[in-house]
Amino acid sequence: MLTLMLLSSLSLPQAGFQYGPADVDTLPMADTQINEEAREISIELPPIDIPAGGMLRTPVHRATIPFDVSIYGFRVEVRDEYGAVVPEDRLHHFNLTDPDRRELFLPLPLHIMAASKETGSPKVPRLLIGMPVPAGSRYMAAAMIANPTGAAARLRPRLILNFVRPGKVFPLIKAYPWVMDVKFPNGGEGGRKDFDLPVGKSEHSWESQPVLPGTILGLGGHVHDLATAIEFKDVTSGEVIWYQEPQRDDKGTVSYLPPARLYRWYRLGVHIEPSHVYRVTVYYDNTTGAPIPFGGMGAVAGLFRPDSGHEWPGVDVTDPVYLTDMHNLLANMVGLEMGHGTHHHEP
Repeated sequence: MLTLMLLSSLSLPQAGFQYGPADVDTLPMADTQINEEAREISIELPPIDIPAGGMLRTPVHRATIPFDVSIYGFRVEVRDEYGAVVPEDRLHHFNLTDPDRRELFLPLPLHIMAASKETGSPKVPRLLIGMPVPAGSRYMAAAMIANPTGAAARLRPRLILNFVRPGKVFPLIKAYPWVMDVKFPNGGEGGRKDFDLPVGKSEHSWESQPVLPGTILGLGGHVHDLATAIEFKDVTSGEVIWYQEPQRDDKGTVSYLPPARLYRWYRLGVHIEPSHVYRVTVYYDNTTGAPIPFGGMGAVAGLFRPDSGHEWPGVDVTDPVYLTDMHNLLANMVGLEMGHGTHHHEP
């Protein structure tokens, strides 16, 4: 059974209260460190105490980068109280969000990156492709950490971004992140992106049109343990752009969802158009014999290069979809605790 518990040191807002963009500036600062020699920026959140078998959202923090950078890769680490890196299954997700630029397929705040235990450490050639991150921009950083062990643990997540300082020529291609989730536009209650799994086979999908034309350079995804596949499709043309089955460990747990690099020596990637409809679909097979509350999740995310003459759009701070998502993101400041088994299930 799902158990919700407020962090003892924090409190929920009063009924009817709505967080908004201005609240970003009141967030506590994440610990941001820059290693120029290694070309790494680390964004670390404070440690949190997680009970045995529990899963906990960190409070949301604010992060800034003091100079212009071009991001070409990332990885996420979870460390214990002694500074040692713990196994990847401690990470459910780490999100970095830009509240001042919008998403490609929805007027949501832009998800700069979303990492999970099956994401790996993706990189692109740093002189070829880079994601522009302007100096002084504000970002929201938050994570969900799991503790599948039989003892309480004190854990802290750290996002490491690989960067170069952009020059007049390099990187050759400016690319921007995008995401599409089967629970868009605003998820379930409180913005939850997970959903109940019925017994047997099921599929869940969402579709939309991009706000501007351009090329998808590569993409990956996130699923839970009973997923059999995830797909991203051009509904208008019928082309399946990406279809992937997850890799599993010897326990049947999802361990890796291989991403796709769509660029080749003879092409930049897959071109998409605002006149076309695109759909993400995730497929599940619940073989446990019982429905699983919040047992599923499905999302794709990737890098996108706008066509020449098209600038990446900002946000409409009056849009109700944007405001709802901002409220849900910032409301995570209160934290939620839940049983580990409610999110990842072993067949």
